[in-house]
Amino acid sequence: MTRTPTTGPLQGLRILDLTRLLPGPLGTMLMADMGADVTKIENPNSPDYVSVFPPHINGVSVNYLAYNRSKKTLTLDYTTPDGREAFFRLLDTADVVVEQFRPGHLDRLGIGYQAAAARNPGIIYVSITGYGQTGPYAHLAGHDLNYLGLSGVLSLTGQPDEPPTVPGVQLADIMGGAYSCVMATLAAVYARHRTGTGQQVDVSMTDCVMPLLSVAQALYAGTGNVPRRGEMPLSGGQPNYGVYRCRDEKRADTEAVQPNYIVLGTLEPKFWQKFCALVDRPDWLAFMLPQTPDELATYKAQIQALIAERTQAEWTAFGIEHDLLITPVLTLDELPHHPYHQARHMIDTQLHPVAGEVPLIGVPIKFSDTPATPTGWLTA
Repeated sequence: MTRTPTTGPLQGLRILDLTRLLPGPLGTMLMADMGADVTKIENPNSPDYVSVFPPHINGVSVNYLAYNRSKKTLTLDYTTPDGREAFFRLLDTADVVVEQFRPGHLDRLGIGYQAAAARNPGIIYVSITGYGQTGPYAHLAGHDLNYLGLSGVLSLTGQPDEPPTVPGVQLADIMGGAYSCVMATLAAVYARHRTGTGQQVDVSMTDCVMPLLSVAQALYAGTGNVPRRGEMPLSGGQPNYGVYRCRDEKRADTEAVQPNYIVLGTLEPKFWQKFCALVDRPDWLAFMLPQTPDELATYKAQIQALIAERTQAEWTAFGIEHDLLITPVLTLDELPHHPYHQARHMIDTQLHPVAGEVPLIGVPIKFSDTPATPTGWLTA
């Protein structure tokens, strides 16, 4: 229980992690990667059940590994008197507790924020829930898609005149939960530096995903018109800013043929003007401002016909050569081989004592003087 991370800007910060599944564990892992001393505490009667989720390597859940590296793990039944006392002994030297239970659950166990603050006034509780500590939904269960629907984000995801599309990643869990957990923790630690006391921080994943609506809300506030799926400038409403299919295809691991795509990101006039000149289509300059849905569809179809004349690699090279904001749409099996991800170390293979080598997402933030380095999986 005395291991101290050797690198990272958060060395010296001690966190007790009571969370399960994805939002809290990923948030505390990001801080552990950055040097925080994180102890993941699991109740033996109700451990983190992501540990049984497939896929498995040699019986070890890869999901569990993906959200819990760089931490110590400790089994502790904090529902018993002895377990509670052991928890409070850990809390005596901790800075932060991150928890993900419904409001009031830890209070009923005797280890909620008020009881903890009475023992350690400097303690910070970061409480992650779907709907916050207050309000009519506070005690309701939910998952990522529920929070996206209630927040309004889901209403803008997808194509015009089609049902909302389920995103390919967990936006609310990760942006609203994990990233907001890190932000909440560091803000509260800074506030304690000024005031000398801790506090409870209410992280609602529904609330915290709503900044994703900032552009759409500004559009609505300024015009009074409710934005529609696929019609806003940054989400399908401009033909010069979108995803297009290339000439070539590739085979996935399942041997199924998949088309290759590129992103055309020529949003600013200067880039679009350069693109139109290089592909000898000066008549496309007006495509930036389609006036009707029919015009938008027509313009997109013309651009699609051009993109389909070349392969993904050819368009990618063309974009790099001319600085034209053209990038490939990569699949996960392509990430480790792409020079960008290799240079940025964003696929990080680490050795687990049972599972062996496991390639997972690397540390996203780079520090010049205090590099953040994952430390694998540790058991206390």
